[in-house]
Amino acid sequence: MDDDILTIEEVARYLRVSERTVYDWAQKGEIPSGKIGTVWRFKKTEIERWVNERLSSNKTSIAANTVKLRNMLSPERVVFLDHPRKRDAIVALAESIAKAPQVKNRQELVSEILRREELMSTAIGRGIAIPHVRLSSVTDLVIAVGMSRCDIIDFSAFDDQPIRLLIMVAAAYNQHAYYLQTLSFLSSKLKNTELRGALTQAAGIEEIYDLLVKQDDLP
Repeated sequence: MDDDILTIEEVARYLRVSERTVYDWAQKGEIPSGKIGTVWRFKKTEIERWVNERLSSNKTSIAANTVKLRNMLSPERVVFLDHPRKRDAIVALAESIAKAPQVKNRQELVSEILRREELMSTAIGRGIAIPHVRLSSVTDLVIAVGMSRCDIIDFSAFDDQPIRLLIMVAAAYNQHAYYLQTLSFLSSKLKNTELRGALTQAAGIEEIYDLLVKQDDLP
């Protein structure tokens, strides 16, 4: 049973990624595979070993690494928003993050970030929301920041405050630990009243960017 031969569809279902992703991995030699005629096939035991090796490697790298916003954020993904409704603001910021080279499918990102928001509000209080998603079509974790010029009134924040700052996080599907670490880092840093005040009063994109990346060097 352990030596069952799997199809692309079965591997995709097992790994919870798209069939296209499995096909691309096979084509690039990134996953144990072989061809029978013109059809890719995979040995179950080799796939399980490959998954375990990747998970162990990921845990090691996360333990040795710390969140650095300068590695995820660039000034062109810091934007001012002017949308009083949640959906419009999220779509505008999603369009910005989708321009990053790490994002390979703009349409999927926009639809999935909205679907995630429908499940539960990503407002964390104090006028801040952190919409986030993991996708197989994202190759590495990336961030976009939106500073709203008007109150966004329908985020259903637990403290009932309107949203003025949105930080959007898009990560690769296999970056679960780093994704959670980044969300925790952002939530922790944004509890600082002084930082929040400086961000909301910032006059331009570069100032917002500098305020955020300086957090990398603070305890």
